[in-house]
Amino acid sequence: MLEVNKKQLLATEEKIVQQALQKAHQREISALIAHVRDRASSLTEIEDLWYLHDLLSTKRYEIEGKYVYNFATFIFDCARLVQEGWLTLEDLKGLPSEILSKISALARM
Repeated sequence: MLEVNKKQLLATEEKIVQQALQKAHQREISALIAHVRDRASSLTEIEDLWYLHDLLSTKRYEIEGKYVYNFATFIFDCARLVQEGWLTLEDLKGLPSEILSKISALARM
């Protein structure tokens, strides 16, 4: 019985984290799109175009790896996203207080 409850708790935590990661991902993508639109609207020279190309290439690499759910590292991943401003502790509401405390402490480092 205890084992089943533990599995259910882990499944619930996993769902909370995955939903929070989706929110953070959408926030970062929206910010990137707004930035690209702003820069693209003021293109005047080829260097501006290459800047956008380089920015998008870099961001694609960063973002594709950042939002992959990994149970072994989710505390660190969430702390990083909180630190970067893409995720809030409120987004992680429902996780045990011990986990939230760890994420909060790591985000302040």
